Amino acid sequence: MSKQNQHLLKLLGVGFGIAVTVGGTIGTGILRKPGPIAALIGDPWMILLLWLAVGIYALLGVLCAIELAISMPQAGAWYVYARRAFGNYFGFVTGITSWLGTVAALGFGAYTMSEYTAILLPQFENYIPHIAIGMLFILTGFHWLGTKSAGKSQEILAVIKAVGLSIFVLVCFIFGQNVPTSQFTNTVSEQAIPLTFLGLIGALQAIFYTYDGWHTATYFTEENTDPAKTLPKSMISGVILIILIYILVNAAILYALPLDMLRNSKLAAADTISYIFGDGYSKIITLFLMISILGIVNAQIMFAPRVIFSMSRDGLFFKAASRVNLVGTPSVAMLLTALLSILLILGGKDICGKLSDIATFFFVLSYAAGFAALIKLRDSEPDLPRPFKAPFFPVLPTVLILLSLAFLGGAIYSDIDSSKFALIFLMISYPLFLLVRRMNLN
Repeated sequence: MSKQNQHLLKLLGVGFGIAVTVGGTIGTGILRKPGPIAALIGDPWMILLLWLAVGIYALLGVLCAIELAISMPQAGAWYVYARRAFGNYFGFVTGITSWLGTVAALGFGAYTMSEYTAILLPQFENYIPHIAIGMLFILTGFHWLGTKSAGKSQEILAVIKAVGLSIFVLVCFIFGQNVPTSQFTNTVSEQAIPLTFLGLIGALQAIFYTYDGWHTATYFTEENTDPAKTLPKSMISGVILIILIYILVNAAILYALPLDMLRNSKLAAADTISYIFGDGYSKIITLFLMISILGIVNAQIMFAPRVIFSMSRDGLFFKAASRVNLVGTPSVAMLLTALLSILLILGGKDICGKLSDIATFFFVLSYAAGFAALIKLRDSEPDLPRPFKAPFFPVLPTVLILLSLAFLGGAIYSDIDSSKFALIFLMISYPLFLLVRRMNLN
């Protein structure tokens, strides 16, 4: 294999960085999760506080991720940093967990979009898995056409998504009658839900899933025309925009939809519009939901292959996954990513329902590895060029590691059914690592 077909193309800039941060983060979560979160928490102010708290976590995490990405401008993000800091095995575990988390999220997003298709077109209700699989094949084929066209599509979808959510917020505050029970001022009522540890962890699990994507731009550092200049601008501004959108959307839903209805809502945004204007208008939100999901799935099918592409190039995955076609797409890695997501979808509705929680565990595990790598590399490689340095070192990454581990511990305790998939992988990871190394030596 020649070196030429293992090189990604430098085609992306600050506009794409913002678009992929916003588009790779905002998707199904913000429009689906407010209902389940309200059922677990119940207090509107506490709900908003939790969304803000995880947003601050993401913003602080971005400051760490920028330092790592600029000092090591390679595709693969967390995998690259963990391998550089702790060696091949730790890099392998981080890379696979990062990839599997995105594969699970990709399957969840495709399945969810097909469910919404069935809402708009009930005659397709019996074909939900087929629609999800077909969508993944279409997106894979589109991204096969090249990084430049894929990047432009992400920018367009991100703009549509931001405008659509802004309109939703305005509609709720202008046309939504202030909730009669005065949710924001009288949170103690007959329907009040006591805050419990399990409820808090469940809500955080949902919110962490919704925020995942804040680091997406780091996967494309190798393809960025000037990462030292554009990455801080795109990632920081992108995450601040996401926090504002999330807080405003939640506030709008809590303002316009009674809390008892919200607690039982699976599609909070659609139910809010139905409550304001009547059932006939909910299809508008459903259509927007599909566009929103398309934006995040479009980003995931683009960045997930970069992880196993980078691993393959380093001899930690199948060699064929390092192939890049003439227009800059890691073609084999993308096909493997889509196929594994399809296998998860074929696992049935029960598996698809757990995919978001499974993905969240893998994601946070990858974050912790990245923050630990930042501390290790500052000590082991003090002369590594760092045009951008994370502030408040080493307190910032240490606090983020502790928060990540606390969340993971809580997730294992409260949701072992979802966490067990990650734990099983961790138990078999070393034999897998040895097997892959042996295959690449032959």
